[in-house]
Amino acid sequence: MAATEQSVRVNVPPEAFYKVIADYESYPDILPEMEFAQILERTNNTVTARFTINLIKRVSYTLELVEDDPQGLSWSLVEGPFKKNSGGWRLERTDDGGTLAHYSVEVNVGLFVPKSVSNRLVGKTLPALLAHFKKRAESLA
Repeated sequence: MAATEQSVRVNVPPEAFYKVIADYESYPDILPEMEFAQILERTNNTVTARFTINLIKRVSYTLELVEDDPQGLSWSLVEGPFKKNSGGWRLERTDDGGTLAHYSVEVNVGLFVPKSVSNRLVGKTLPALLAHFKKRAESLA
């Protein structure tokens, strides 16, 4: 099982950053490895969404995302080739009105997903993921 947490400072308020991280269907425009994202169901503060990523191997999975606007969101695996895929964003307002965004993820791959995919999900691609979301939020501000 691979798990990690990292943070990034973003020069927009939490409300603006939250809009970017909660715009799931725009993830393919934000993240180069994300090929597809679709909201399947939305009920109050819970969203079920389907994603397809291409990290060494193409992988599709469904997450349940629980939104806490603008403090962050969390997710857990509904269906896919992982044994576990959970995590979240926790957003803090900084003294200068920006955001300190904390991102955590825990992934445990199934039999048909190479361990290299989980290692990339929680290790090598995480700094780039944070940079992509930061760039998107700041470009929209």
